[in-house]
Amino acid sequence: MPVVSVADGAQIFYKDWGSGRPVVLSHGWPLNSDSWEAQALFLASHGYRVIAHDRRGHGRSTQSWDGNEMDTYADDLATLLDTLDLRDATLVGFSTGGGEVARYIGRHGTGRVAQAVLVSAVPPFMLRTPDNPEGVPITVFDGIRAGSLADRSQTYRDLAAGPFFGGAASQGVRDAFWLQSMASGHRNAYECIAAFSATDFRDDLARFDVPTLVIHGDADQVVPFDVGGKRSAALIKDAELIVYAGAPHGITDTHKEQLGADLLAFLKEFPA
Repeated sequence: MPVVSVADGAQIFYKDWGSGRPVVLSHGWPLNSDSWEAQALFLASHGYRVIAHDRRGHGRSTQSWDGNEMDTYADDLATLLDTLDLRDATLVGFSTGGGEVARYIGRHGTGRVAQAVLVSAVPPFMLRTPDNPEGVPITVFDGIRAGSLADRSQTYRDLAAGPFFGGAASQGVRDAFWLQSMASGHRNAYECIAAFSATDFRDDLARFDVPTLVIHGDADQVVPFDVGGKRSAALIKDAELIVYAGAPHGITDTHKEQLGADLLAFLKEFPA
């Protein structure tokens, strides 16, 4: 099983499919790299090397007690890119993975990065605070935390049946969401709620200096478009924004053909 060892000894699992210019996929909470399987298969079949890792505490990576926050997630991603010596990579982050990509660029720059893509992503800043009055109230995240402690399995089933896919997914897709979610560590997934909701990425987005595509559904009930994609596109210099009309949060499944086509078109914008 391919893994890289990071600074504190945690083992980060990754998939490495195909050959060509690298595309690195960062997944959402509380999922793992399997959630990218449609895009990974599609892009690898179109001449790209696709790398998708399981964030620490998720999937097949180490369930570390510490390090369940964005700085460490970004540093783990940096170790993956450095170990594989990836160059001219396109970083693609979905939901929490979009935060991971943003913090990576904020902390490590774009020396290895050619393009960036944020899909249904949590930046610039989800939590409502005095200087972020348009954010989501903390009671929403406290509710997820309470559900996680009371009945984690049912909470994931409720998310899959409700806001995550907006009723647009099959039972099979919802089952896959539950299966991946239950593979995460209890503490890791619990602490990741704070990581994706209370991390302020506004300074990270100001450091983006590569072509960036933002894709977001305007019916997203998890990361509302006005909180996420719309504001990120405004903060990232020269970002391209594509809005999926009526689309929910989980567009990696509900709009996988459209998403694959848009990712491929963006990848082809980079000079061969």
